[in-house]
Amino acid sequence: MGKNRHPLAGKTVKLNVKVGEKPGRLDEELIGKEYWVEDYWENIAGKSWMMCDGNPACLKYAMRAGFNGLPTDNEVVYGKVGSFGHLVHVSELGETV
Repeated sequence: MGKNRHPLAGKTVKLNVKVGEKPGRLDEELIGKEYWVEDYWENIAGKSWMMCDGNPACLKYAMRAGFNGLPTDNEVVYGKVGSFGHLVHVSELGETV
């Protein structure tokens, strides 16, 4: 497993978080925020986000993905908003800042 490093790794982007009809608390902390991209989650953890039982970032992403209709694939990156780590789908990454 493992991918080439994400092309935005080490850069900051503005998030285009996808939300359902009623944005929830999990979405609010990400909407329009600056996000520092570390790399694909698979490269960091060595496994899919779907196999990371008990990991808070993975659990939050799983809930967001379910509520907001995000793809259930491994095109997921890990990064930070401030000092807090989050997973987002690559389709939610906006322009670099």
